[in-house]
Amino acid sequence: MSSARPGAIGVFGGSFDPVHIGHLRLAEEARECLALESVRWVPTGVPGHRGEPLATPAQRLDMLRLALSGDAYCELDTAELDSAAPTYTVNSLARLRGEFGPARPLVLIIGSDQFIALHTWRDWERLFAFAHIAVAERPGHRVDAAQLAPAVAGLWQQHRTGARDERLKSQPCGLIAPFPMTALEISSTAIRDAIREKRSARHLLPNDVLAYIHSHHLYRTAGTY
Repeated sequence: MSSARPGAIGVFGGSFDPVHIGHLRLAEEARECLALESVRWVPTGVPGHRGEPLATPAQRLDMLRLALSGDAYCELDTAELDSAAPTYTVNSLARLRGEFGPARPLVLIIGSDQFIALHTWRDWERLFAFAHIAVAERPGHRVDAAQLAPAVAGLWQQHRTGARDERLKSQPCGLIAPFPMTALEISSTAIRDAIREKRSARHLLPNDVLAYIHSHHLYRTAGTY
């Protein structure tokens, strides 16, 4: 990237089992609202806070490549897919901070439900030393300080800013930026359930991804998470 002052990089992690339209819209709306230069998708290997994904790392990567094909603003980060160790967001951000250096702005993209539970994450206080945090708020699901653990509420009130704050592009980390998200009630769990129960999952995920799922006979039996 050749600009004299490189822009902020969005960081979007998850198991993506499978990737769906809700994921794609979240990344796109975050990029637009926060004026991100690009979004780095970071599929997890073994998530630290939940069970192992049902699709293999190679299958989840294949589906992501199909979903992101032709999107110039999205980048795939495959560093954690082959790791046998549990993946934690704080470690992902530390690794990316090492890659991009101390000055490049990084913006972790999460949902409001994840932010409300932030105090349960591994070493959550250290996240702010590596990145800004962008919180997607669906209509009717805005974050309120009363919903947050006291330590998180204090940071929310002290470091919250607008999605267009220029500091998100000039400072490397430390701010919290809520932004509006279109309400799409789509989840990977619901898609897996629909496929297992032989119901239609059309229009919930890209056609190429759905075709891949069917051709590889994914999600036809119940899993453990």
